[in-house]
Amino acid sequence: MSTDWLPSTRAGQLEMAKTWVRVFSEKGEGWGIIETMQIDFNNLVTIAQSALEAAIASERTHSMNQRVRTAFDNMTKAMRDIKRRYLFIPPLTEEDWVSLGLKLHDNTMTNVHAPMGQAEADITYPGPHLLMLHIKLLAGTIHDARADYGYRIYYGVLPPGGASPEEAAGPKRYLQKAPVSGEELPHSKFKRRKKETFEFPAEDSGKTAYFCIRLENSKGEVGPWGPMFSAVIP
Repeated sequence: MSTDWLPSTRAGQLEMAKTWVRVFSEKGEGWGIIETMQIDFNNLVTIAQSALEAAIASERTHSMNQRVRTAFDNMTKAMRDIKRRYLFIPPLTEEDWVSLGLKLHDNTMTNVHAPMGQAEADITYPGPHLLMLHIKLLAGTIHDARADYGYRIYYGVLPPGGASPEEAAGPKRYLQKAPVSGEELPHSKFKRRKKETFEFPAEDSGKTAYFCIRLENSKGEVGPWGPMFSAVIP
């Protein structure tokens, strides 16, 4: 995998990594970068920064140079792995891409308009704590094969009676009331296939999962919201 996207200096690499830490804290979950992976990456960035600062503040020795080299090798290896596995347009938008310090390719498609159609899904129950979405276009909706690149699935979970303020502010961001629009759903994932299985923790059994879908083009531009739909988690 080409690494020409990485800055050539260690100071530049560290600055990019710190930017990733900040952006991932806001958007990483929506891109599929789980919390534990973010924590591991944050630790590698902290180690690299500490090593570089110690090297600058003291006399450079062979052991100090090796400490810096190892720390940055581990950090940039993690950056390459994250980029290979999670950083694509879409689900990232061009704005997201630039916010990470990455350069847009000259051949990025710019002449594809945003989707105009809408999507919904039927739900089946393949097993305990599982809900499977069978995505489909709304009857009579506008379909454009170039614009309809994939689906942005928004979702959230409502406990019986609604979440407490602590539950709503926690990592699972439970809903406090039944949502009436997609903007109220706290999580999202991008998928190209029309069948997607959601696996929920066992403790979510009996809670209600809400979903809303928007079509998305290859530049991350989304179409209008589809209808809200829901199911009780088995």
